[in-house]
Amino acid sequence: MNTFTFYFSIGWEHIINAEALDHIFFIAALAAIYMLKDWRQVLILVTAFTIGHTITLILSTKRIVTVNESWVEFLIPCTIVATAISNLFQKSFTSKAIRVNYFLALFFGLIHGLAFANVLRLILAPEQSFALSMFSFSVGLESGQILIVFLILLLSQFFIQVLKIQRLHWVIFLSAVVFGLAMEMALQRLPWDKKISEIVGITKSIV
Repeated sequence: MNTFTFYFSIGWEHIINAEALDHIFFIAALAAIYMLKDWRQVLILVTAFTIGHTITLILSTKRIVTVNESWVEFLIPCTIVATAISNLFQKSFTSKAIRVNYFLALFFGLIHGLAFANVLRLILAPEQSFALSMFSFSVGLESGQILIVFLILLLSQFFIQVLKIQRLHWVIFLSAVVFGLAMEMALQRLPWDKKISEIVGITKSIV
């Protein structure tokens, strides 16, 4: 398997994976306010996320930036919660009104990109081109995200156009579902819980 195909498949599986629910929830939250006719805007949105993701993935893989892994795992569901809450303030769904989503996609992509660096660092072989590996991974990630977004847009189209559910109600419903799942995920990943457990364990061992 050549370098491009190998890292493309890793990028693809980074999101098309049962263990990538946090990533999928974030994409769902981002796409919740769009319709199928908005596919160009959503494509730009997904690309903005991929750019942010790639920037910090490169910096973290090269150890230029290092962040505590437990905090990264906690912050990822927090980005989903914030995006879902942002959706609830959308009323008109005009291009100007939802422009803030581009900023959210890019900024939160920076946080998501920190999560995979340790794994990627172990996979990278010295003889392989780092630039090609990163590019291939990002293309695979982008492709997987586009598939997820397309499915969400189709779902939105079905509920709003076929079942005649009001768009605002659909956005609130989808955002609320994602919010609830992400909030539970964030509570499970509270980094200070681990610290408290460690302190309690050390105290017991001393006693």
